[in-house]
Parts: sequence; C-alpha cells; structure tokens
Amino acid sequence: MAIVLGPNRYGKAETRVVRVTRDGATHHLRDLNVGVSLSGAMDEVHLTGDNAAVLTTDTQKNTVFAFAKKHGVAEIEEFALLLARHFVDSQPTITHARVEIEEYGWDRIPPDGRTDGGADGAPVSLPDGGGRHSFVRNGSEVRTALVHSDGSDGPESVVSGLKNLVVLNSTGSEFHGFIQDEYTTLLPTGDRILATEVAARWRHRGTGSPFGRSYQGARRCLLDAFAGTHSLSLQQTLYAMGRRVLDERGEICEVRLTMPNRHHFLVDLEPFGMDNDNEVYFAADRPYGLIEGAVLTDDASDQPFAWN
Repeated sequence: MAIVLGPNRYGKAETRVVRVTRDGATHHLRDLNVGVSLSGAMDEVHLTGDNAAVLTTDTQKNTVFAFAKKHGVAEIEEFALLLARHFVDSQPTITHARVEIEEYGWDRIPPDGRTDGGADGAPVSLPDGGGRHSFVRNGSEVRTALVHSDGSDGPESVVSGLKNLVVLNSTGSEFHGFIQDEYTTLLPTGDRILATEVAARWRHRGTGSPFGRSYQGARRCLLDAFAGTHSLSLQQTLYAMGRRVLDERGEICEVRLTMPNRHHFLVDLEPFGMDNDNEVYFAADRPYGLIEGAVLTDDASDQPFAWN
C-alpha cells in the first residue's frame, strides 16, 4: 500500500488591517479581516522539510499591510484579487491563491449632534469636525469576499456575500401541511413570526463586476424578497431571496444561502388569566432549524472550487 501526500494549502489567517484614508479633515475608514491560503509545489516541505518553495506566512501578513498602504481599499473583492494575483505572479512555486476577506462596517457620527442626546435628552454637539473623523460600528452585519486565482493569466473566481444579517417578519408567515408521525408535537400554524440570520454568498460571472454597486443591489434584493414574500416555509423564502438577486443582478449567476430558523414560540398566558393573541413570544436560541440552499441560473458555469 502506497502512502501519498494529498491536497494541501497554507497561509496566514485573520490579518486584521484598518485603513484610514485622509481626505483633508474628512477621514474614510475600512476595517478588514484578511485570510490568505496558498498552494503549489509544496511536496518537499511536507515530505522532507525543505522550505525552499515556501513564502512564509509572516511575509503574507506583511504583504496585506503593504498593499493596504500602496493600493488602498476600494472594494474588498478588488483588494482580494490584487493580493491573490500578486502571490501567484511573483512566486514560481505558488500556483494558486485563495483570499477571503470580511469587512466590518462603520457609520460616520454626524457633526450636528448625537441622536441619543445628553442626560436630559437634549442633543449633544460634537467638537468641530468630529463628524468627519468619528465613527460608530453599524451592527453585527459583515460583508464578505472570497477570491480564487491561478494568477493574472489563469482561471479566477469571485464570490461576494454577507453574514449576520438578522431579519424578522412579525406576520405573513405560515407553516402547515408537513409530515406528522408518532414523534411530531409541532402544531400547524397560519400566522407565526419568521426570523433568521442570513448568511448569503453570490458568485459573479467574471472578475469585472461593479462590486460596490453589486453588493448594495444584492443586499437590497435579499431584504425586499424577505419582506415581500408571504411565506409558507423558510425554504420558500430562501428560494425567493436567491431568485430576486438573480432576476435583478445580471452580473451574478449563483446564490447560496444559509438561514437558521430563529424560532419564536407563543407564551402560554392562560395560567395568569390572560389571552395571547400573537403578542408575547419566547425567543429560543437553540436548537434551531437550519435551512440551506443554492439558486442559480441555468447557464451558470460549473465552478465548485469557487466556494472552497
């Protein structure tokens, strides 16, 4: 029986880089978490410990920082492509690069005062110019990008997306007609809360998409479809969300969604002599139903590596 080395890759995970662009007194902020994985002629480093083919992970980290300074960060997909192409094009032993980026959003604090006001509820004026360099994290939602590249002249793929997008419909959702056996206790319902935390990724047809506009458009499609679908199941809603993206964004050919069902159960208030007409719920965090699926156009090329 022969024993051989299988597929492998290595890289630097979770390089946190914050890029401040100073446009006079007005600053712009990009907050990224960058992961790099490289593969190529790496047999000897595994089999004999010969490091001659290895671009160190520390060098990969330094490259991320240097590129943030040299090129700035326009869109995370473009930044990921720059990095991936550089690693393959500059090193003969590297034949494939995978770059994954998460972006954490920050909103500018307006200069005319905070909305929460002071101790007496009155608006609080910020120092002169504060709104031009003061920011607040805009919640839990995270923008994502995943790039694979065999170099400037080789095959490439771009997958954009988001995660931690929490949404809820307080009505307009039913669930009935499902299989019932000896272990079924869930009752059918014609009116329930539908809540989920969306993780969505979408594959571009090429590497030249208008990534910023595309992201905003795809996000808007997801939200519009969630809000506008009278749901008979979370699976139906998932398909409607993916289809809306593909219907309206021609640069995208495939959408993959992961949507846990954040269950909300009506609380029994009868012991207290009160009715509960779909007003008071218990929000359960676990266990939860996990709904996953892909929606794609019939002309989408087969690129399974794009999601790896």
